[in-house]
Amino acid sequence: MDMLVNTKTATATHQELKTSSTGPLLKINQVSKSFGRSTVLQDITLDIHSQDRIALVGSNGAGKTTLFRCLLGEYKHKGEIILNGLHPRQNRQAVLSKIGFVPQLPPPLKMPVAQLIKFAADVCESDPKEMLAVVDLLGLDYDKISRQPFNKLSGGQKQKILISIALGRPTELLVMDEPAANLDPDARHVLFSELGKRVDNVAMIISSHRLDEVATLVNRVIEMDQGKIVLDDVVADSLSMNAMLDCSVELTREEPSFNKVMDEWGFVAETNNTTWRGQVASPDRLRFLGVLSRYSGILAGINMEQSQ
Repeated sequence: MDMLVNTKTATATHQELKTSSTGPLLKINQVSKSFGRSTVLQDITLDIHSQDRIALVGSNGAGKTTLFRCLLGEYKHKGEIILNGLHPRQNRQAVLSKIGFVPQLPPPLKMPVAQLIKFAADVCESDPKEMLAVVDLLGLDYDKISRQPFNKLSGGQKQKILISIALGRPTELLVMDEPAANLDPDARHVLFSELGKRVDNVAMIISSHRLDEVATLVNRVIEMDQGKIVLDDVVADSLSMNAMLDCSVELTREEPSFNKVMDEWGFVAETNNTTWRGQVASPDRLRFLGVLSRYSGILAGINMEQSQ
């Protein structure tokens, strides 16, 4: 299978990254958390700097979401967490005003969408128009859903609203727990493009059980397993997060199920549905290749090049 992907990946030690910052934005020192006899976090120690864009990866149950909840001041825990000099448990309102958060599971809020947007903007003293601008970019018809209760929206609509609230306000830190879940490819591209606009001003921690989903977005990878940090490394990527890749896929024969998948990615068929052409957003390229791997038996060739 012939494949061309114009990317290069380099690694460096975490110490090299720390030398480029004046000091950590977030300090996590020997944090442990247990629920009854079950220990979920074990002596987590991390320094996170203002230029960090972190992929927090690990299997379900590794402790990622629990760490986020501690960071947000929701759980009592052993050890210390300090965000810009503030302890989340003692200064929760002030800490939350500095964090844009997208949870893995949407809260069961019954308030109408318009009320939720207004409430979120008032809490962080921001302009709701900024949130609505992201709503529009993500492809939601706000006029259609503004009066609907949030808990009555589809999974994708809920995710887009929560992302709009997180990105449509000033923050020092973005914390996102599986943010691309339930998003269509166009909305995923918008999400990563909007995150790309903020890389110089906002630190990011993005949880995912799959590194390939966030590989080109991040510059640091932290892996958790059974409540411990098992990997902390820096990863640089030469492709911009906003880059688009021109892609062509050749098949040995037509496959109806493959046609449906490519339609969902916005590809166009040629030559009796055995040649497909389209574009893939840079942050999505590994996920796209993962989808193609399911059809390895009929793949004749794949070509991916950065758009000029």
